[in-house]
This record gives sequence, structure tokens and C-alpha cells, in this order.
Amino acid sequence: MRLKRAAMVFVTAALSAAVLAGCAGGNREEAAAGGADEESCETGDASMDNPRNQDGIGGNELLAVSFGTSYNDSRRISIGAVEEALEKAIPDYSLRRAFTSQIIIDRVKSRDGVAIDNVGEALERAVKNGVKRLVIQPTHLMNGLEYTDLVNEAAEYTDAFEAIAVGAPLLTSDEDFKAVIRAITESTAEYDNADTAVCFMGHGTEAESNQVYAKMQDMLAEEGFENYFVGTVEAEPDVQAVLKAVQAGEYKKVVLAPLMIVAGDHAVNDMAGDDEDSWKSVFEGAGYEVTCLIRGLGELEGIRQIFVAHARAAISSLER
Repeated sequence: MRLKRAAMVFVTAALSAAVLAGCAGGNREEAAAGGADEESCETGDASMDNPRNQDGIGGNELLAVSFGTSYNDSRRISIGAVEEALEKAIPDYSLRRAFTSQIIIDRVKSRDGVAIDNVGEALERAVKNGVKRLVIQPTHLMNGLEYTDLVNEAAEYTDAFEAIAVGAPLLTSDEDFKAVIRAITESTAEYDNADTAVCFMGHGTEAESNQVYAKMQDMLAEEGFENYFVGTVEAEPDVQAVLKAVQAGEYKKVVLAPLMIVAGDHAVNDMAGDDEDSWKSVFEGAGYEVTCLIRGLGELEGIRQIFVAHARAAISSLER
């Protein structure tokens, strides 16, 4: 039963902007689920992860929305860790999960027998459970196409709850950028020396929000981290642009790490895989000693606290 229509609040402040790699050669997250195209490596025990699809939510719900990953261990220690941080910080709201990738949802269901809600299913669950105040906190990196899709889907439910808000993605304000820079540089401090270039690989997008990578690069330089470089796997700057920037220095070693919430398929294959076009292969081919860190941003406490702050801001917006 639909509740009275309420204004929907979107907390979308204007964009101002280590483990060594092991298993490689697994298939792409975007490939069809099931069949012979399963990952060629062990992805971990799915039973250790909480899908957070329970009923009995109560009047207040905090829905954490992620793209998702079929890598079970990575899902638990990155997305799961963000969710646990949100739950601990905001105990008055029941924490639930939704993924935006139906392919990943279907793969985990068919392979592991674990059901994870998509956004529509999670919203319907909230309606069925009589949720009155719904706050949606995405774990997206930026205000890109997927974030826009999420906002649009949530907007269709403005009459289903007394109050609803969507929190901001990770990189929204200048303060967010600074906090992310602090988190990633602290997590790679042992590699911060004159001989080593530390390169972060983001996903990239065709949307205007792809500018966040250039902004991150500029702000890293402004903060004095001139041996830190940022690129993308599916947009610009690409690996060749990052390689050119590294070659302009006098570095002997390269450390590669994902600028992604989860260290999933892109990190394992596109960054640290053995194919000739992987970032690792490209840099090794150029003569560098390469170390790959398979560690998602969601594993870093500083990153988790940014999401907590954004969720709290979304909750506060409902009270204004």
C-alpha cells in the first residue's frame, strides 16, 4: 500500500569535480552469468557475507546501494565493511543492501545460492515492510550514469514513503577529495619514495563526471604527492597516458592499486592480470618492477567514514 506523497530529498551536492595479485584470467563481471564462463579462480565463501535482504525492517531504513561483485571475499571485506560501518554509526536505521548489476546478482544466485536484491526489489521490500523513512546511500565513486539511474529509480517511489533521501556519492565535495587522498596515500605510505610511482586505476565513464579523475590527479599534486598517478580502464586517462606520465619521471618501480570500492574483476584482470594489455603487463613491458595491490577502497576506514558522513547528511536533510 502506497503512503502519502512526500517530497524527495537528494543530497547530491554539485560535483566540484595489500595483497599481491594472484589469480588472473578470470572472466569479466559484465559477461553472462553461469555456464562455462565462471571465474577461473576461487572467489571465496559466499556464506560468510550477509546479503542483508531480511524483512522486519521497521520504520527507518538505510539502503546501501552498490554496483556489486561476484568475488565473494572482496564483496565481504569492501561492500560488507562499508555496510557494517553505516550500521554501527546509524543504529536507528535498519541497514539493507541492493546491487545495481543484475548480471552479478544472477551469477551469485546461480553459483552460490545467495539472493541479493536489485534496487527495485529492495524498494518493494521496504514498501511491503511499512518503512516510513528511507535513506538510500550509494557506494558509487561519483555522480555518474549509474548514480543518475539510481536517483531516477528512487524518484518513482516518492509517494511510497513519508520521507526519502538519496545520499551523495564518494567524490562530491572538495573535502571528499581531500579525505580520499588522505586515505589512499596513508594506505600506500610504505611505497611513497622517490624510486616508486604509485598508480591508481579507476573505472572511468563516458559521462561528464569522468572529470573526477583529472581533479584527483591535480589535487594529489597540490598535496605534494607528485609520484601518485590516476588513470582509468575504460575512459581517459588510459593506461598509456599514465605510462607516459610515469616515464617523464625517474622511477624504477610501479605500484598499482584500484581506485574502486571493490577489488573485483577489473583489479584482478585489467590491472593485475597477465594479458598483454593489463596495466601490470604494460608497465612490466616498459621495464618497471611492478607490485599489484588487490585492495578495494571499501577496505579503508577513511573511505567508509566518508560514506557514513554522507548518509548522516541525507538523514539530516529529512529533518529540515
